[in-house]
Amino acid sequence: MKRTDVLSWDDYFMGLAHLSAKRSKDPSTQVGAAIVSEEHRVVGIGYNGFPSGCDDDVYPWEREGDFGDTKYPYVVHAELNAILNSNQLCRGCTIYVSLFPCNECAKAIIQSGIKRVVYECDKYADTDAVKASKRMFLSAGVELKQLDHDVRLNVEIIHHD
Repeated sequence: MKRTDVLSWDDYFMGLAHLSAKRSKDPSTQVGAAIVSEEHRVVGIGYNGFPSGCDDDVYPWEREGDFGDTKYPYVVHAELNAILNSNQLCRGCTIYVSLFPCNECAKAIIQSGIKRVVYECDKYADTDAVKASKRMFLSAGVELKQLDHDVRLNVEIIHHD
């Protein structure tokens, strides 16, 4: 008899987004994203961090202060990293992301042809940036789905020597 308690596709790929988030060195917010084709194949993954070649020991991680002294002008969001890291066109794909996309990421998601956004946390729902994201997604016909449960998986990594 086969197992019946397997993860759904949404939970499986959201788990991959959470695993990707563990690569983020951001001390306050770790976000991961996974882009998946209609055939359930991973197209791209990403997490929030500084651009390649920008030393994360030199650039600031602060959230408060003068704009140039905070992380905000430098950090690449998980969604954009996943799009930039993709190994094929994203047209028709789903992006799984642990935190609802900001307006800048929404523009990149729409322009890349992604048609579905599956997310968990929407803690910035009342911000202008997220309101703009939702307006653009609605206009562009991008489906939004919030998972009603947390799929953070306790992953034990086994090292083989």
